[in-house]
Amino acid sequence: MMGDRDYRSVIRNALDSIGRELQTKIDASDTSTIHLEEAVQCLRRSYYNRTDPLDENRHGFSELLAGLLGKIGYAPGEKSFDIGGGMTVRGAAQMISDDTVILFRPAAEMPNNPHSADLLYLNACMWIYDKPDGVVVYVTGDRQETSFSLTRNKPMFEETVRRVRVLADLIVGDRAPILEPSAECDQCQYYERCYTRKKMSNQITLASMLGLGKGPD
Repeated sequence: MMGDRDYRSVIRNALDSIGRELQTKIDASDTSTIHLEEAVQCLRRSYYNRTDPLDENRHGFSELLAGLLGKIGYAPGEKSFDIGGGMTVRGAAQMISDDTVILFRPAAEMPNNPHSADLLYLNACMWIYDKPDGVVVYVTGDRQETSFSLTRNKPMFEETVRRVRVLADLIVGDRAPILEPSAECDQCQYYERCYTRKKMSNQITLASMLGLGKGPD
């Protein structure tokens, strides 16, 4: 607090405003249109985002930076792709240069390999924009970056289409998708809907587990 101004609150509100601006606008009632980010992430998370949403914390600097890079004039705009059966998938590349689709993704630290969800998204964008090559760039909060390239792959796109159809069917049928455990679960706003947290009444210690500290029978 400085003077009569709560600057932390001002900054938090500004970040919230930027986060809302960068969020993909999804019409939850339109089950014939699924967005790429819904299909490549945990399907249960996407299901809850549509049926019973909770706010998600998007305050990471690198996440905001990656999103803003797609807003500086190079982004081609969101585009639809007809996958048949009255279904459409929508996606947005953050940049296209020399027939190469480019995505920017936040990272707490430099990854050794690209994340599978990012590869599915990048590959699908290559089909949506009809481009042969793609690159995903990971950006950290201290402005480090590393990139991975990908050539358009049909079986990978077919897997994305399958996930699009599965998600749409589950939303229409009002059935939650199966669990897809990953390293991102503990940061998910729906963690407690998937994993029950129960505080144990008696503390378990290493000594009790090994049967130490007990007197003779």
